[in-house]
Amino acid sequence: MSLQWYGVYTSCRHEQKVYERLVEKSIHAFLPKMEVWSRRKDRKKKLQRPLFPGYLFVNIDLNPYIHLEIIKTPGVAYILSNNGKPTPIPENQIVSLQKLLKNDVLIRPYPYLKIGQKVRIVDGPLAGCEGILLRTKPNKHRLIISIDLLKQSVSAEIHEADVEPI
Repeated sequence: MSLQWYGVYTSCRHEQKVYERLVEKSIHAFLPKMEVWSRRKDRKKKLQRPLFPGYLFVNIDLNPYIHLEIIKTPGVAYILSNNGKPTPIPENQIVSLQKLLKNDVLIRPYPYLKIGQKVRIVDGPLAGCEGILLRTKPNKHRLIISIDLLKQSVSAEIHEADVEPI
């Protein structure tokens, strides 16, 4: 049994419901979320919003039965693919994203980047995360973790001394 991560595209604003339905079917799903402040006329409220709107991830052994179970889940549009064949997402991208979320690092969506230096964090709570190093200001650096198949990224502030080139 070979488990791999796949991206699932959902109907607009159905990520949480699809996540719950997949978990009910005993399918290992991952829905990364971030905290945002809602803007109401009379108050502000902290909400959990999907980090990648319209997407969630499943860790499965993709056989025809599981593929059909995912596709026929209400709210699922399709599994991300290339040339009609579902394409796995590299595990290190998902693991790095999970580590960022688990360590309560302030993360923000970031425009997808393909250029720049790939780095690995070697020290601190995020040790092992891989991404792209971006300099924002003197002594301020950001680690960009990109999910290539989604063409979306997140960023976290890091110390330059904590990274090594890959």
